[in-house]
Amino acid sequence: MQYPCSGVILAGGLSSRFAGKDKAFLQVDGQLLLDRLYNTFTQIFQEIILVTNNPLRYLQWDLNIVTDIFDVRSSLTGIHAGLFYSTMPYSFVAACDTPFLKKKLVQAMVENIDPHFDAMIPQTSAGREPLCAVYSKKCIAAVERHLTQNRFKIQRVFKKHRIKTMSEKFCRTFDPDLYSFFNINTPRDHLSAEKHIKEMT
Repeated sequence: MQYPCSGVILAGGLSSRFAGKDKAFLQVDGQLLLDRLYNTFTQIFQEIILVTNNPLRYLQWDLNIVTDIFDVRSSLTGIHAGLFYSTMPYSFVAACDTPFLKKKLVQAMVENIDPHFDAMIPQTSAGREPLCAVYSKKCIAAVERHLTQNRFKIQRVFKKHRIKTMSEKFCRTFDPDLYSFFNINTPRDHLSAEKHIKEMT
């Protein structure tokens, strides 16, 4: 890759709609969600960082395990921790509950890192996808400022940053159905993921 980039997996959510069960350990097609993502990341990144508040559960994986620095759980605190601990100038960030993240899309995004921008974020007709995006370490100060003010909406953090939008056309080149952006938030989403696997086979 032209610019050194870490792979960051966010696994610090509350999973309230799964009775507190860690979504990283849900299975799709008999495989843990974390394993599906981890297997993709190992083919792309030399440094993989997992952000979690239950580090002991993840010791069997060969990755750097870190915890949130701010004591409020949110996707933004996870992004902050990933950027803070990364040894690379850029980090590709993904949530652990994305079972269909396409390797080709991730590679394309990393290969299109532009040093003139602070973040590379996909945008489709459904909106921006900040949890499938590349961030520069230059974003840390703005993220910290929002977190100290208890402002957790990712979209607002980058209003004054230089964002390179990865268009829907670009994304569909590598993931025609945009399944990379499907995430499992509810038991119904989990069933939909299993149904999708069956339709593919």
